[in-house]
Amino acid sequence: MLLISEALKAAYPGALIGAILLKNVSNSEFSLRLEKNKEELENALRAKYEDFNRADISLTEPIKTYIDYYKRFKKTYHVLLQLESVVLKKKSIPNVAPLVETMFMAELKNLLLTAGHDIDAVRLPIRVDVSQGNERYILLNGQEKELVPGDMMMADGDGIISSIIYGPDKRTRITQSTKNVLYVVYAPPGIAENLLNQHLEDINQYVKAVSPDAILEIQEVYKV
Repeated sequence: MLLISEALKAAYPGALIGAILLKNVSNSEFSLRLEKNKEELENALRAKYEDFNRADISLTEPIKTYIDYYKRFKKTYHVLLQLESVVLKKKSIPNVAPLVETMFMAELKNLLLTAGHDIDAVRLPIRVDVSQGNERYILLNGQEKELVPGDMMMADGDGIISSIIYGPDKRTRITQSTKNVLYVVYAPPGIAENLLNQHLEDINQYVKAVSPDAILEIQEVYKV
């Protein structure tokens, strides 16, 4: 499903890419079980970081690895901002759509950058590559963006579907009618493989809280 380019191997040796594909899912059903999981996760995160301030959190892994990556592009790691919102500001994980909420939950638990796609909108295979800086795509908010040089990115047969710095595209986004969902995880060099495996398993369990009949088709970690 994923093809790792030689350019990416040269630019980011030791990076990892995770992929999990679940079929027969639902993105419209309210789940009491998922709501309970969200509440438990929020409480666990607040307990874990009870004595931490923003600077302390920034020094923990894998947050620090992502911060170092984002700094090269003068950007802030958005999962850190989401974690601060839940832990320091005591805000709840937002209610959006179940298949998106499950991704947010796994990101907050494991702090690994994840993008979600409707696999039926993707023209396989997916190429994982490093951007040259002249590629363009439409973001979730409808804005067209040109990639910065040197960013990790993914493209299918029709164009860019995500990048670390700017996130997933609009064309392959998860929608209310999504029935088959692909989550991909970017892990820059320095992040442990066992954490990535745990992250994929958490996504699997969270999705099945919403869609008990979901079928796990692929769960794999690719080494760059």
